[in-house]
Amino acid sequence: MTLETRHLTADAEGYAQAAEVWRAGGLVAFPTETVYGLGADARDDMAVARIFEAKGRPRFNPLIVHVPDADVARTLVEWSDAAEILASAFWPGAITLVLPIRGGAGLSPLVTAELPTLAVRVPAHPVAQALLRAFGGPVAAPSANPSGRISPTEPAHVAAGLSGRIEAIVEGGACDVGLESTILGLDGAPTLLRPGGIPAEAIEAALGTSLERHVEGGTLTAPGQMTSHYAPGAAVRLNATEVTEGELMLGFGPMESDLNLSPTGDLVEAAAHLFGYLHRLDAANVGGIAVAPIPDSGLGRAINDRLRRAAAPRDVIG
Repeated sequence: MTLETRHLTADAEGYAQAAEVWRAGGLVAFPTETVYGLGADARDDMAVARIFEAKGRPRFNPLIVHVPDADVARTLVEWSDAAEILASAFWPGAITLVLPIRGGAGLSPLVTAELPTLAVRVPAHPVAQALLRAFGGPVAAPSANPSGRISPTEPAHVAAGLSGRIEAIVEGGACDVGLESTILGLDGAPTLLRPGGIPAEAIEAALGTSLERHVEGGTLTAPGQMTSHYAPGAAVRLNATEVTEGELMLGFGPMESDLNLSPTGDLVEAAAHLFGYLHRLDAANVGGIAVAPIPDSGLGRAINDRLRRAAAPRDVIG
């Protein structure tokens, strides 16, 4: 069944309408500082199942639950000293904490993909905050795009991928960070499960210890770990210094290119532009996208993580 996807304004009336859609078991895309999320009531089995259906997302891939503050997060997960340190340092913000789920949390088991842990985040975007408070409950929200494709950083990206499959999109402009949140596992030694909008170095400084790393190709323990992910329709070629016939160049630093993530080599600017520029190049219906080398430090690690997954063979699912 094709739905009429409404575009809601980022104001009190729009927030109230979005909250009503969630209460009725519907899906609403909304902005966070990282990317647009596709939200549903995390306590409603049918609503959460509809997220997977709308995105074509594998059911074994867990979801992040968004809440307005750390007090709400503590009611859903078993809190720890490390969680307190990181929440104090980075929430609201672009970090997701994975902790043992609290008994009686009342969430749909689809959210956790039957894992004993829950991924939870407090977004900083004022629209996301207003929506969560208007709704008054936990919201499960992966990125608002067809599974495996480029993440959306503008309302138009959401509409292009999901119009007719969801009830509403809250129009909140372009996302500032442009990369999904960093995901940190805290059900044992602090482990970087997915690099993202907060560099690992900042997390290590806050904790006073080095992070362990998730082993690629292992069991999925958090969103964003599938080998092929964040992919445009066009083939992606990494560490390119020139284009071949039929390609467009996505540059970095001072160089000739069709689009440049940051002519000055600023990784924060590059992260903010990454998905939006991939959308623009992919819309040109080119044979391929050549991507210039990106330094593998700080936010560059997260950028390169997304690019490697975008360039992976499309028949590899995890």
